[in-house]
Amino acid sequence: MSTVFKPVGWKVQGLVDSVESGVVQLPDLQRPFVWPKSKIRDLLDSMYRGYPVGELMFWNVSQEDSSRTISGATGRIGAHQIIDGQQRLTSLYAVFKGAAVRDADYNTKSMSIAFNPITEKFEVTNTAIEKSADWISNVSDFFEKPLRVRKMYKKRYEEARGTLSDDDEELIEERLGQLDSLRNYEFTVVEIQPNADKEVVADIFVRINSEGVSLKASDFILTWLSVFWPEGRDQLEDFARNSRLTPQRASEIASRTVSWTPINNYLAVDAGQLVRVLVAVGQNRAKLGDAYNALQAKDRSTGFVVPERQEAELAKLQAALPVVLKDLHWTEFIRCLAVAGFKSRKMVTSDMNILSSYALWILGRTRFGVDVTTLRNLMARWLFMSQLSGRYTGSAETQLQKDLDRLTAIDGSDSASFVATLETVISAELSDDFWTLRMPDSLVTSSSALSPAYQTYLAALNILDADMFMLRNKVQQWMDPSLPATKGTEGHHLNPRKYLENVVGIKDLKKINQVANFAPTDWSTNILISDREPSEYWPALVAARGFNGDALRQQMFWHALPEDWETMGYEEFLQERRILMAQVTRAGYEKLKSGQSVESPTITVIAQPATHLEIDVADLVEAGILSPGDFLSPADDSIRMRAEVTEDGVVVIDGHEFSTLDAAAHHAGADNLPGAEFWQVENEAGEQIAIQDLMSRVS
Repeated sequence: MSTVFKPVGWKVQGLVDSVESGVVQLPDLQRPFVWPKSKIRDLLDSMYRGYPVGELMFWNVSQEDSSRTISGATGRIGAHQIIDGQQRLTSLYAVFKGAAVRDADYNTKSMSIAFNPITEKFEVTNTAIEKSADWISNVSDFFEKPLRVRKMYKKRYEEARGTLSDDDEELIEERLGQLDSLRNYEFTVVEIQPNADKEVVADIFVRINSEGVSLKASDFILTWLSVFWPEGRDQLEDFARNSRLTPQRASEIASRTVSWTPINNYLAVDAGQLVRVLVAVGQNRAKLGDAYNALQAKDRSTGFVVPERQEAELAKLQAALPVVLKDLHWTEFIRCLAVAGFKSRKMVTSDMNILSSYALWILGRTRFGVDVTTLRNLMARWLFMSQLSGRYTGSAETQLQKDLDRLTAIDGSDSASFVATLETVISAELSDDFWTLRMPDSLVTSSSALSPAYQTYLAALNILDADMFMLRNKVQQWMDPSLPATKGTEGHHLNPRKYLENVVGIKDLKKINQVANFAPTDWSTNILISDREPSEYWPALVAARGFNGDALRQQMFWHALPEDWETMGYEEFLQERRILMAQVTRAGYEKLKSGQSVESPTITVIAQPATHLEIDVADLVEAGILSPGDFLSPADDSIRMRAEVTEDGVVVIDGHEFSTLDAAAHHAGADNLPGAEFWQVENEAGEQIAIQDLMSRVS
């Protein structure tokens, strides 16, 4: 029996040269993840010592199966696609060619690794190493110009340590020669032959990458697409990348004019998330595991692939992709979030809510032909309802499948049936009992940023065009992501912390920081409040700001202040205010339902990317903000999780390493918060401090 593979020896220099030229291609079959610099350091150290570092696997392909190169430089048709060992090869390419690589958010990052010829030690470059004469601070410089770096290193070393003895010079030369010989380190590359069936290639990849790694079903589908429909995979990746880029920046990267990108204030999508929408629209499936099984198209009795079924499932995705990625559909849907009162990513607590709702938007627009104006208001209310009720939290796939099945069960494809079906669901969820019982209960939390109910209450304030607490400035302006952030414009305690601690005797921060104790105002108002009890500062604040009559009543309604709230006991105040916050949220929903939302459907909602520059944990350690051995915990104390900062400048959670706080936060389930805001660290006084606060003190 002929084998589908053969082992071949490849030297490092040949590998990285072939990647640069495009002969070896990296089709991004794996998750978009770049190793932490500490892993690259360990890879070089193992190679330097002659240790084995694992095999690579290539698929030898014909010209028509060519894909893109990691360097994107030549466009040359490749002979080999890598399907295992991508992280190692990417790391080697970055180090030996001095090339920047792109991380999961498509930001460019350099991989600077240092080498000490005296101790034969590799280390991630930091400021101290850069200043030290003992180190070559970036081995990429050495691999590019070894003779020049040798000369510069010796000169710098002698200036700091004195003239080198013959023995020392010989030792340094020997070790730099050993470093240079890493070019000749030989990898065993398992090459899958061109005659191998695509089903076999996809199966090999899944089997290899399932060992010891928790891959999502979307990863398997992306792998399948990379083998059977690489053009479709490319389009998904391009859309995901561009959701982080302005048209101007995308034009610079593509070296051509890009007139539109899916950048928005709410979600920087990844290809796996787009797969979820694609299979919902194309295959009418919400469970990605079922979608992947359908794509494999194996007969249950024989275990063999049924080509006709496989082609039919692929055709469904091919028909759905242009619809899912259509700029008009995406732009109009994003407007629904603005109409619903949501201003930014921080206010939308679940990515799944956005993705599921987008799938329903597309079906309503294309399959049922609902006109844009009707659909915009309907989907705005659907988004409002689904966040408030936690519809896509928990068993999200199961719930979305139920929603898809409801639409499949409609007799016919008229727009009125689609609208009536979703209206029925909304009415059932947002019943009288929901407003009077469930929502007040859901506001019993101390995590304002992660509370769907509290963020929806703020969205309702936007719909109602409410003013901030005791100010004649709009809440909308406070939340507008297109405006520069104003220091001191934030939520503040109505019952000040010091008052609750020193006078009432409440020491528990979880009780003090209940969301029902917060109101959106500015720092100057908080200064007037200071640490005084409400019965003292409230009359003074009302007089100082000139609120009376209808204006005062409006303030008390918007900010859910019970009558005589300033003299209430704290627990009674919280209980009464939660009920009123639910009433305000209901009023916002009713205004939205009437089509009178203050958000105009003609506004431009794309103001800035729904992402930000991620900061390496190693950089925070170097800056002294974090230290090895620090334990991090979520700011939301309802999330039971602990992360540890290691000597290598990464965060470890249950054995998983994360090089950025954002990646660690995402692992913990935070979709809407930057990692520096999500994580907190204990200081010497035993207090939990948000890392973002520590960063602001340093800056």
